[in-house]
Amino acid sequence: MERRHFRRIMVNLKAERISGNEKYSVFIENISESGINMITTTSKDNKKYAPGTEIELRLKLSTGETMHLHGLTKWAYYKMPPDGLTDRICLEIIDPPQEYISFVRALY
Repeated sequence: MERRHFRRIMVNLKAERISGNEKYSVFIENISESGINMITTTSKDNKKYAPGTEIELRLKLSTGETMHLHGLTKWAYYKMPPDGLTDRICLEIIDPPQEYISFVRALY
């Protein structure tokens, strides 16, 4: 049985994951009104994003605008070299702003 409340949409968007003073480039692979699946380069720092960890994300839209989002890690899949070069992190968006919801709905 499908557990998702909202349909996922395949996208190719750039974003920054903010952690304190550190910024990490990530790619958004799919998106919904309540969540984001992102891909990032493998890093030992990624391991600290266990389920429940709060993450700030700056989503770069194709219009040039930047949208600030706050999320909680739902799950993370780490692939350390030599097996893989990327990690996947799934976020649940906390109180998604209306502009984000409108952006996602425009993609349907």
